[in-house]
Amino acid sequence: MEPEPLIPARLVCLASGSGRTVENFYEKICAGVLPASIALVITSSIKAGIAERCKRLKIPLLVINPRRYPSTQAYADALLGATLEARPDWVILAGWLRLFPIPSQLEGRVLNIHPALLPAYGGKGYYGHHVHEAVAKDSCTHSGCTVHFATEEYDAGPIVLQEVVTLPKGSTPEEIATLVFEAEKRAYPAALRALIEETAYWEDGKVYWGSN
Repeated sequence: MEPEPLIPARLVCLASGSGRTVENFYEKICAGVLPASIALVITSSIKAGIAERCKRLKIPLLVINPRRYPSTQAYADALLGATLEARPDWVILAGWLRLFPIPSQLEGRVLNIHPALLPAYGGKGYYGHHVHEAVAKDSCTHSGCTVHFATEEYDAGPIVLQEVVTLPKGSTPEEIATLVFEAEKRAYPAALRALIEETAYWEDGKVYWGSN
């Protein structure tokens, strides 16, 4: 008897930048290799590249601008309220540059990807080109990406998987960024698929691989 097909997981994606990661998920979903659907994308600015990308791909988009809220807490409440209203199975941080307030009902359901091999080059201030510039400055021979669960501390949650990238000698930050993003395009959907299929799972703040 064949197993029943998985019900597609509902994703809410948070993106602050161009939205390349969201489009990568969209492409994997359309190709049938990721059993999911994007219920909503949230961004903090209508000027972010993700806005035009969502329009082109016909993905629901919600702009929640922090400048329109009287306090950090009010903004966090609005962000969390919109996320929960969309009833996500998973929250995907896709180039999201703020800490996401994680309530108990979303613990172990919020994923992030970091453009380095954590714990190296992680923490507040290490994002995007800042990471690649630091890697280039240190003349590293390897870098990569890390998919991990998000927590209340930057880049500190339990790791789901990492992909290592070999760097040619003298690689510039731009060249490193290109190589690492190609790894991200593989690693992030692969990690999410493993979690959806429960070949990887969160339990008591740790990640395990195998049957749950």
